[in-house]
Amino acid sequence: MGPRRAPSRSCIAIALLCLSIFVGGGHAQSRPGRGLAASFNPWTKNVKYTNDGRGVQLVLDPLSASGAASKTSYLFGGFGAWIKLPPRNSAGTVTTFYMLSTGPKYCEFDFEFLGNETGQPFLLHTNIHVNGVGGREQQIYLGFDPSETFHYYNFQWNKDVLVLYVDNTPVRMFKNLEGIVPNFKYPNSQAMGIYMSIWDGSTWATQGGRIPINWSAAPFVATYQNFRLNGCAVHNVLDQNSLRLCQGSKYASPGAYAQTVGMARVRQMRWVRANRVVYNYCDDRKRYPIAPAECAHNTL
Repeated sequence: MGPRRAPSRSCIAIALLCLSIFVGGGHAQSRPGRGLAASFNPWTKNVKYTNDGRGVQLVLDPLSASGAASKTSYLFGGFGAWIKLPPRNSAGTVTTFYMLSTGPKYCEFDFEFLGNETGQPFLLHTNIHVNGVGGREQQIYLGFDPSETFHYYNFQWNKDVLVLYVDNTPVRMFKNLEGIVPNFKYPNSQAMGIYMSIWDGSTWATQGGRIPINWSAAPFVATYQNFRLNGCAVHNVLDQNSLRLCQGSKYASPGAYAQTVGMARVRQMRWVRANRVVYNYCDDRKRYPIAPAECAHNTL
């Protein structure tokens, strides 16, 4: 059996936006126009920027989830943040850092951190959606407690490959196989925003939903800081000229090292696959009697 699959991030985004309206608007406790407050739109009241403007806290409590989205969308680049998860008993919570485009044929790359009981190992759940199609779930043990200190999570995305990193170790790759695998789609035509959130995932997050949130442990606080937003900016996602410029930009073609996955990074991913993987859709024969074609081309 595979893991219970998370609701689409696009659905969560809509739900959080509606919730922000219900609870009285999405105005964060911040200094408007300073630091991250100038780059992100909060969805809910309980988004708190740090005094230096470089960090943000998302607070989950019984009244509201919490989230924010970048004001700018991007097509290709490097995007990351140093993140510290809620401490102690965070079972049932889902903390996220992801990229998402709009529309029914959206693209999406996910880091989803599944909360757990104190002392239990943490799972990182990832998925990749292209043109509205996901079903590419993977789960790995992080091998450290992400609530003790900050760790760096980032996407490196160009026209040839998408790589997900944890503390600069590659934990997942997704090659552009258009022209190699029939009907294959790669995320290369939609600008995507950067999103972060924390929400109640009691129905699936911890041990398949067997351990729900213990609200007596609330509030649950996830902290993000020192963002890297280094990509080709698209201020109007419907502007085809802007998209074409990004498709020909240095972010689309940053050089051979970034556009290929060399043996050093392949070895790192092989180690992760052998020692940290809990679930990989490529290995799930009950779900996919024949492995999806891209699996043969991606180390992990």
